[in-house]
Amino acid sequence: MRRANPTTRTSTSRQSTGSRNTNQDHIYIEGSAVRKLQNTSARREYERPRNRTQSVRRTRIKAVPMNKGYIAVAAAAFVIVCSVLMFYVNLQSNITNHIATISKLESQLYEMKLANDETYTKIMSSIDLEEIKRIAVNELGMKYAKEGQVVEYTGEGNDYVRQYGALPE
Repeated sequence: MRRANPTTRTSTSRQSTGSRNTNQDHIYIEGSAVRKLQNTSARREYERPRNRTQSVRRTRIKAVPMNKGYIAVAAAAFVIVCSVLMFYVNLQSNITNHIATISKLESQLYEMKLANDETYTKIMSSIDLEEIKRIAVNELGMKYAKEGQVVEYTGEGNDYVRQYGALPE
């Protein structure tokens, strides 16, 4: 075996710029950072094209299943996924619209309650209970109940009581 000169060892390209030494079945390529042992036999040279043709055949065989049925199933799956996504987006849009509508209605309810409370306060502040008492006693003849005239009656939880006859004493 022979070694190449030192100048070819410093070459950084991948191509073999160094010298080649043949020793039966082995070739030493020098010129890159690391020496590589390559076996070159007549049998291996013939196997490489065979491997390439086998890989081409495998690729062709793998490409064959793309027939009309496969494409139809893939298209149907695509349509189903698209329709589900459109339904989902539509549902999200409806939910967002309902939330916006609910918030508007809640703000209207709050404003109406405030207006109702203000009106009730104005009405209650404008009523003079002493004037009502004076009119009831002096003009309408109302009298205060005396002791023994008040009868307490307990209901069964109803909101009102109907009196069909005289109350027992």
